[in-house]
Amino acid sequence: MSRQYPLRVALVSDTHNLVRPELLRFLDGSDAIIHAGDICEQGVLDQLAQIAPLTAVRGNNDRGAWAEALPVQTVVEIGGIAVAVVHELRDLRGFGDGLAAQGIAVVVSGHSHKPEHDMRDGVHYVNPGSAGPRRFKLPISAAMLTIGNEGLLHVEHTRLID
Repeated sequence: MSRQYPLRVALVSDTHNLVRPELLRFLDGSDAIIHAGDICEQGVLDQLAQIAPLTAVRGNNDRGAWAEALPVQTVVEIGGIAVAVVHELRDLRGFGDGLAAQGIAVVVSGHSHKPEHDMRDGVHYVNPGSAGPRRFKLPISAAMLTIGNEGLLHVEHTRLID
């Protein structure tokens, strides 16, 4: 069975138990969802998993039995692309030879609530920002990773509300 490109992978973090209608609209039509932690309630994961296949990691504010079941970091393969997911970049471990050498194309993290995207040693580092409660004057945002033919990657941040 061949893949249908492009694939749309929604990148979300720091919902802090708030699933905004704007986030649900953003997620509509996604082929997969990655949540980079600070979820705060199992119900958030249940809601997102109804939209598309979901990968999530535990953030520093995720506590309880449901959260203990989540990894601190994981690697997921989507459309032939390996994506490492961790809440805080300082917790990214086990890639001694380097991420690119291990086949990782994208690292998704959260924690800072600041939307960011940069390239380091051939790897995309993406923080989608916070889709949950506003922190300071930072935007409420998420990001979309689009995977095209032959591994072509595009990342775009979206402000969910002004």
